[in-house]
Amino acid sequence: MFAQCGMNDSLLKRRSTKRAVTSEGPVQKAARNFPSLKDKALEIHSILLETYGDNEHTPRREPMHELISTILSQRTTWKNEDLAYQRMMQRFGDWAGVENAPVDELTEAIAPSNFAEVKAPNIQRTLRAIRESRGSYDISFLQDLPTEDGLAWLLALPGVGLKTATLVLLFCFRKPVLPVDTHVHRVSQRTGLIGPKVMHEAAHSILLELLPPEPAVLYNFHVNMLRHGQKICTWSRPKCSRCVLAAVCNYFADPDTEKS
Repeated sequence: MFAQCGMNDSLLKRRSTKRAVTSEGPVQKAARNFPSLKDKALEIHSILLETYGDNEHTPRREPMHELISTILSQRTTWKNEDLAYQRMMQRFGDWAGVENAPVDELTEAIAPSNFAEVKAPNIQRTLRAIRESRGSYDISFLQDLPTEDGLAWLLALPGVGLKTATLVLLFCFRKPVLPVDTHVHRVSQRTGLIGPKVMHEAAHSILLELLPPEPAVLYNFHVNMLRHGQKICTWSRPKCSRCVLAAVCNYFADPDTEKS
């Protein structure tokens, strides 16, 4: 699924580093037998906590801001997501202005995010659905709903998928769910927490089963896996020789596992 490092100096260096790390014997630490995948997930969580820190789980944005920003974030960078959001609010002022704007004008305003022509009508339909259902642009009622009910309500909104819904529930309402973006998915596959053919949608429930159902744990796991995927376990040319997860990583032990 993911591109492999080519047979170049960096790969040779990584394999040299691997030999140094695997002095335990023919079975390197990456492949050591954890009692269960849950134990391996907790080990990874612990290593990343030590590396990136314990992140305070406080809402970074109010729920409506988080919801619409996450729709904008799909298949784009954080920088472009933020720019698109700022342009949208500067131009239309509030949620009513965004909902009622000519769709071509909204598309132009959020152009910095990719697929603006798809996101613009989805955002307007989402705002309309929230207003018609709740009487205002307010989703704070999700705090009092059972997690599964809140998830189902969000997933019924246009343009809202599992990643967006779980991110809103975890980040804004501290619900025990686990968002899986491309970075979390990639690191999870390479370390062997999920199989090489497990898609993003299925990964949410699989990974959730491996971790304690505590919002603070799930939040830190998500944030730190994302950081690790951005900084070290990148899509191409992963920095394996610098990776703190090398000792528990299937990909580090054998890059061909990504093709299995």
